[in-house]
Amino acid sequence: MDKKNALRAGALAAGTTLMMLLMSSPALALTRDDGDDPGKGLSVIQTLGLYVAIPLGLFAIIAGLVIVLDKSHPSHRVAKAGADKAKAKA
Repeated sequence: MDKKNALRAGALAAGTTLMMLLMSSPALALTRDDGDDPGKGLSVIQTLGLYVAIPLGLFAIIAGLVIVLDKSHPSHRVAKAGADKAKAKA
């Protein structure tokens, strides 16, 4: 991609971002809607547990199950380039 296209893409991305920021109005979030009934807030520990610990735990469980239940044979695995030559010399 030449410099002209890169500059055009950058200008387009910057312009789009600027327009999105200008058109959004976060100040309206301060006004309560009819029927709005917010609950009690989460503590820091609850937030970290919900958004960090539980996803990491689920990832670890799934990765562990994949590793433990792997039934593929070593002959079916893709070898690195040059690994066959090293076996042939031995």
